[in-house]
Amino acid sequence: MTVEFRIISIGTLSRNVFWSETEAVRTPHATTTLVTSGDQKILVDPSLPGPVLNARLYERAGIRNADVTAVFLTTFRPVHRAALAAFDQAKWYLHGREKEHAKKLLDQLRRRSRPEPNIEDDARRIIEEELELLNRCQSAPEKLADQVELFPSPGVSPGSSGLLLTPPVGAVVIAGDAVINTEYLEHGRVWDDSFDLKQAQESLRDILEVADVIVPGHDNLIPLMGKLL
Repeated sequence: MTVEFRIISIGTLSRNVFWSETEAVRTPHATTTLVTSGDQKILVDPSLPGPVLNARLYERAGIRNADVTAVFLTTFRPVHRAALAAFDQAKWYLHGREKEHAKKLLDQLRRRSRPEPNIEDDARRIIEEELELLNRCQSAPEKLADQVELFPSPGVSPGSSGLLLTPPVGAVVIAGDAVINTEYLEHGRVWDDSFDLKQAQESLRDILEVADVIVPGHDNLIPLMGKLL
């Protein structure tokens, strides 16, 4: 049985600089993709609220949240994981380097926050909740399932990583924010707030060399037409 994928929810940006938007005009969310390989159902970047995503999964794939066997996060950025807690029966995966970097940042924030007696600190509570989620994430293996492998794409964040799907015809890269959307790709541009812009550009070139179809971080899938002809 070959690997299959399906877009569950098309992501969007809070503002699109190519649409002359200079400030946030919408709620951002990431593109969510379901990858099916044998009995494995891997959900990539569960970005919508849990109940909404449960409905979208049923509409788009005939399954529910509880049927997902694994969740893969292309990055630990919050916009990519709004519904993570809704998949408490699934395994959670994140690139090991991304997990290490996120833990380092959260540990630094926790050390800087100084608790005061009898005062509830919302910031401190959020940090602890974030650490709890992060600790639940496992470092992703190089191969998640048959024809499903990690495709490390550092730059946007230190350990951002996509997935490479290798069905019999063509190659699909679920790129996360290494490819933001169609306009960014057409202009050869990476995310402006990338951790390392040079490295992000190198990762973009790597994706273009390999992929016949790209699933970007905040848009519908992008077929590279010249490579498919």
